[in-house]
Amino acid sequence: MALTSIQVIAFGMIAEKIKTKELVLEYMPDTEVLLGYLYQQYPDLQHTKFSIAINKKMAVGKTAIPVGAEVALLPPFSGG
Repeated sequence: MALTSIQVIAFGMIAEKIKTKELVLEYMPDTEVLLGYLYQQYPDLQHTKFSIAINKKMAVGKTAIPVGAEVALLPPFSGG
């Protein structure tokens, strides 16, 4: 993975919608830019609820993405 990229890991129905479990993308400065890219490339995601975690910490609202970060796309889940 290049130093100017981010690794995006998708789980569950998110991985099914984008047809892969892992993407390596050019660096994106924050979650708003990332979501814009994902919605453009994968329009089905616009109608799908999911959460974003950056380096294993949940992101809320517009959150900065560090260079080289691991970003997870998490479908809704419930405890039990």
